[in-house]
Amino acid sequence: MHRQPLLDLLTRFETSPLCTERERAPLAQLIDFVRREPQCFERATLEGHITGSAWILDHNLRHCLLTHHKKLGLWLQPGGHADGDADVLRVAAKEAQEESGIDGLLPQSCEIFDVDVHSIPARKHEPEHLHFDVRFVFVAPPGAKYVLSDESHALAWVARDKVHEYNTDDSVLRMTDKWAG
Repeated sequence: MHRQPLLDLLTRFETSPLCTERERAPLAQLIDFVRREPQCFERATLEGHITGSAWILDHNLRHCLLTHHKKLGLWLQPGGHADGDADVLRVAAKEAQEESGIDGLLPQSCEIFDVDVHSIPARKHEPEHLHFDVRFVFVAPPGAKYVLSDESHALAWVARDKVHEYNTDDSVLRMTDKWAG
């Protein structure tokens, strides 16, 4: 089954120290969705779909890279749709490179860093739906310079103690807490 590798990752994450109490409900929701929806990686699935995100850290691990997302108008970590790709780490890596323009990003681990389920508002021909987001940590090489993509208004390296000035959403603050911990 093409969903089994993701289910294996989610099961390992569920028992890892990185999985916090704050993630138990979205993790259960994500696991249920992957188990029952054969088309979970497809954007056309109306309920929602799997997305892969990257918590990008500078080489000193002191700053994370946030993007001011054009469509959502929020400062977030880079990420995007799986579009049929069942390898969520590869999805996160592709989105990280596309949205940051940084070459040479390396995953800190092949294991999940964080998960979230969030609603995306209806737009044009797309109804409101859920993003079942699977997140990984990436580290930028020394001297990495980002390049603004068409998907963002801005990009910024943000110090740990300043992330709350950009976004106060629980899932972003949770990743900040994990990074600081």
